[in-house]
Amino acid sequence: MSTSPLLRFFNRLADNPIVIKELRGKMRSRRAFSDLTIYLTLVSTVIMIVYMLFQQPTYNGQFDPAFRQNVGKTIFGVVIVLELLMIGFIGPALTSGAITGERERQTYDLLRTTLISPRMLVLGKLVSACAYLFLLIFAATPIQALAFLLGGVGLDEIFISTLILLVNIVFFCALGLLCSSFTRRTLTATITSYSSILLSLLATALIFYVCVQVAQTLSRSSPEYMALNVFSFYFSSTNSLLAGLASEELLINNHSVFYGASQLISPNGQSIFVFSPWVVHVLLVAILSAIMVLSSILFVNRADR
Repeated sequence: MSTSPLLRFFNRLADNPIVIKELRGKMRSRRAFSDLTIYLTLVSTVIMIVYMLFQQPTYNGQFDPAFRQNVGKTIFGVVIVLELLMIGFIGPALTSGAITGERERQTYDLLRTTLISPRMLVLGKLVSACAYLFLLIFAATPIQALAFLLGGVGLDEIFISTLILLVNIVFFCALGLLCSSFTRRTLTATITSYSSILLSLLATALIFYVCVQVAQTLSRSSPEYMALNVFSFYFSSTNSLLAGLASEELLINNHSVFYGASQLISPNGQSIFVFSPWVVHVLLVAILSAIMVLSSILFVNRADR
């Protein structure tokens, strides 16, 4: 009985000895469960504080359906932001020592003498790190479900946010793995990973701020204003948080998940057909992740490594 190529690919990943070794070593330690407990406790505490803030006497609409929906959206958004921060902090830490750690423990040459190919080594390290982060994401699903009790969140928003989180997990883990493949020390790889993330965030914020400032100096009827708005709209796809917010606006106003007509970038208030930023963001992050994984395999496969 023949199986699909995708199923065979996942079967090979599951049978990868590096994946089995890393997951067994990680999940048999106490740290894995303590980190999971700390993570869920932190998220639950923040959500409890947010919920209590909405219960202060200054808010007079506790029984207003619109108010309850705003509370549900706020709780859901806070959970997503916390998860993004978590995977951006933990992802590179899990993989920045994947290759350099083997060298420092003097087990790298032993791995290279086995039948494990550089591709199996890199993919095994990547899959084991991503699997643990997937566990953290899905463990917080019951906390996200609190938003359903209050309303304001639909299945479309859950689908988009979950997909953005999953592709960013692969991206951050691939970034740490790339830095670990071309450096000699774990400390150097870790610093390089976090520096790249920080510099990219600062560059993205600076470019977006400059675009907003320049747009305010242009005439709304000019073609330059239109072009700059289109560029800013799609440039938000480079940032997961901005892509989520822009996709939420398109979803609310047009009830469209993948594409729709937006009035944000039109100079005359006319609707303009655009793809949802989360689609561009997912494709962009997936392509960058694939490039980094292939580069890691090439670095590991070098003879001088």
